[in-house]
Amino acid sequence: VQLQAFGGGWMQPGGSLRLSCAASGSRFNINEMGWYRQAPGKERELVAVFGGGIANYADSVKGRFTITRDFAKNTVDLHMNSLKPEYTAVYYCNAKILIMNYWGKGTQVTVSS
Repeated sequence: VQLQAFGGGWMQPGGSLRLSCAASGSRFNINEMGWYRQAPGKERELVAVFGGGIANYADSVKGRFTITRDFAKNTVDLHMNSLKPEYTAVYYCNAKILIMNYWGKGTQVTVSS
């Protein structure tokens, strides 16, 4: 299974960015798909995931980020609005298939003025 991520980059505080991730190569349905992030010196943490028909968000991004998933295309997008400097991190796409956990290569998101 391969996860290819797109998007990210630099944005000023208050701005918006979008991350996209496409999964390929799976013979099974993807149970859950979403995004995690890791800031320098910190552990990787959940940002937003979509599974079982439900979207779950970290408290820090609720109301600012929206996750959408296209089941037919096996893609997941993260629409990030009202960005804050503390959102600066490497963002990783994640897919859970059966009992396996798959990760894409990280994409840098930098929020600064």
